[in-house]
Amino acid sequence: MLCLVSPSSSPTPLPPPRRSRSHADRAAPPGIAGGGNVRLSVLSVQCKARRSGVLKVKSKFATAATVQEDKTMATAKGDVDHLPIYDPDPKLEIFKDHFRYRMKRFLEQIGSIEENEGSLESFSKGYLKFGINTNEDGTVYREWAPAAQEAELIGDFNDWNGANHKMEKDKFGVWSIKIDHVKGKPAIPHNSKVKFRFLHGGVWVDRIPALIRYATVDASKFGAPYDGVHWDPPASERYTFKHPRPSKPAAPRIYEAHVGMSGEKPAVSTYREFADNVLPRIRANNYNTVQLMAVMEHSYYASFGYHVTNFFAVSSRSGTPEDLKYLVDKAHSLGLRVLMDVVHSHASNNVTDGLNGYDVGQSTQESYFHAGDRGYHKLWDSRLFNYANWEVLRFLLSNLRYWLDEFMFDGFRFDGVTSMLYHHHGINVGFTGNYQEYFSLDTAVDAVVYMMLANHLMHKLLPEATVVAGDVSRMPVLCRPVDEGGVGFDYRLAMAIPDRWIDYLKNKDDSEWSMGEIAHTLTNRRYTEKCIAYAESHDQSIVGDKTIAFLLMDKEMYTGMSDLQPASPTIDRGIALQKMIHFITMALGGDGYLNFMGNEFGHPEWIDFPREGNNWSYDKCRRQWSLVDTDHLRYKYMNAFDQAMNALDERFSFLSSSKQIVSDMNDEEKVIVFERGDLVFVFNFHPKKTYEGYKVGCDLPGKYRVALDSDALVFGGNGRVGHDVDHFTSPEGVPGVPETNFNNRPNSFKVLSPPRTCVAYYRVDEAGAGRRLHAKAETGKTSPAESIDVKASGASSKEDKEATAGGKKGWKFARQPSDQDTK
Repeated sequence: MLCLVSPSSSPTPLPPPRRSRSHADRAAPPGIAGGGNVRLSVLSVQCKARRSGVLKVKSKFATAATVQEDKTMATAKGDVDHLPIYDPDPKLEIFKDHFRYRMKRFLEQIGSIEENEGSLESFSKGYLKFGINTNEDGTVYREWAPAAQEAELIGDFNDWNGANHKMEKDKFGVWSIKIDHVKGKPAIPHNSKVKFRFLHGGVWVDRIPALIRYATVDASKFGAPYDGVHWDPPASERYTFKHPRPSKPAAPRIYEAHVGMSGEKPAVSTYREFADNVLPRIRANNYNTVQLMAVMEHSYYASFGYHVTNFFAVSSRSGTPEDLKYLVDKAHSLGLRVLMDVVHSHASNNVTDGLNGYDVGQSTQESYFHAGDRGYHKLWDSRLFNYANWEVLRFLLSNLRYWLDEFMFDGFRFDGVTSMLYHHHGINVGFTGNYQEYFSLDTAVDAVVYMMLANHLMHKLLPEATVVAGDVSRMPVLCRPVDEGGVGFDYRLAMAIPDRWIDYLKNKDDSEWSMGEIAHTLTNRRYTEKCIAYAESHDQSIVGDKTIAFLLMDKEMYTGMSDLQPASPTIDRGIALQKMIHFITMALGGDGYLNFMGNEFGHPEWIDFPREGNNWSYDKCRRQWSLVDTDHLRYKYMNAFDQAMNALDERFSFLSSSKQIVSDMNDEEKVIVFERGDLVFVFNFHPKKTYEGYKVGCDLPGKYRVALDSDALVFGGNGRVGHDVDHFTSPEGVPGVPETNFNNRPNSFKVLSPPRTCVAYYRVDEAGAGRRLHAKAETGKTSPAESIDVKASGASSKEDKEATAGGKKGWKFARQPSDQDTK
């Protein structure tokens, strides 16, 4: 059966200008793409006619947003009055004063850093200057705490008595001390506890060093604060990376994961367990990127890692820094790139063990955070950074470089970007797409300049870095290179897409689903700015909500998932729509794809971290891998289809293609037809109707065959689509005259389209096929590009279905001749 076929010292700072998802994290309404006329879609939501207008999405994306130094310097020396961002979007010129101001601010900040620190690269090595660092003749500790009147370093090494370890303060508020080695060894032993003790207002307070690299807590004491731990293992205990970073893929297929909840046992899982048990699953499902949540230390586990207390420390719940390095290296060995969720939008308001402990009521110029209301996020109950402060810039930029250099991460997903972009933080603000909403006095230019610096730095240090913005406002040019006048992110998350699916599943009957509205939501993105599409992430399944699979099948998932009994109508519908929703999101929704851990096989229920409200239970804070590993349960079908979706892109590279044309959005027949790259996709959302001889428009003439079929038996379908059928095209109308063509496509072919199915077709390269057959006849070998299949034929043979992928059951992709097709 053919299921998947292959083709052939600090100066004065520049003067500033004036998590569950909050309102600040809500997606803009559908139809808003950061400014009306510059979106990719130009279709009408009312699309009942069969011969609907063509929706073309032919993005001319620039090459990777690597900010070359010569380009930046050219911009610095040149005229910032006309930036490249105006060329594709002339309406931005109305806000030329805004862009001129923020670009000049960026260039001035770069110049000031270079004048006072040597270079931005040197400036970003702050983690080698601040915090505790050991050199040949001693240990040096530096801490920025301008509000402190006296300071000393205390810890296990001096029995918590700092009388002999007083620190000195310079004119910039930086305290420092150098401690000589004792008998040739560092005075502060590795893995020993330390704290920064300082005097303010006649009171001595103890705080964890701001750049501590490890922090632990006594789990036996309820509510105990974290302790700072000096992490500096000897060479024999320090992890050494063995594998290089994988090359940057043309399109990221991202597996979003939370290490702590990645095990099946009701407990916190470790970095090494994740590396050994989960990474092979991710690789087997053909993802090329892993995005790790909750890496930075956070004292409150249920914050999902978004209330960070210690920015340079790995979360000790899951292991040590060396354990995390092992995870990243293991991922690289499997060809997986690793992104890290970075939270620079706010910080935990914890005083005893968090960065907020350094705020003792001083002015904002002497603090990491803004003073008063401006420094507090009322919905997140957290502190907000003052991005205009010199040492805040050093702290945050050094934080990024630390994770890149020390842990070999391949990039970041910036959380809470909307909150950073605006003084109102997006709270109770509905973005309509009017440009005035993005470029006004509400824009937080300090934060924008910081993000420009961050993206400029990361792409300079690691040209192949991938940096993703979590922004729901869809600010224009957020994902254009800095040297063009943009903010410099590579991608933004397409956060309106999951909201559309949740709305449909909760509030609309299947007959009310609008094909035009679905296509519009999926294609409504800004020209030349890349998006990561996703049907659901961790956001959609946190406590109070459900995964898509659970919304579809609900309580029947507890009793109806056995393959030993016929599927109920609810289960049949649920599995079919689970596959269709995720596939159309991937194929039409963006330039990359993201899936949250477990959703690839339809993980049931929801996520709920242990807390007082659930009696500190871990039951909903784990992943039940046994569901997909149990051969007689239907979860295997959804997992196999996820594998095949990713394999399809691996072979055809449709995600990175700029060719995207929607030719049919039929609300009456519930069909969407579109082309992406070299593939033609047909989605039939109708709950009952099968269309025989359904006419499908396409670009190139020739012979088309099935590339991927959601109705295949191996994916839990009914096997109604013939995989050995050749679909020959017919010309439509006058060549070169779109209005005479079928749905504005010059060719067409006919297909069988059963209800609630999706099929991708590829054009057969006849010349290439002939060459492969000739080579096969001469060598007696099958060409590697001949065909790919999931080696199974429904529920007939258990041994045919089981394959080892990293020690786990999986679906094995193997070449299979056409005479073994199901039909």
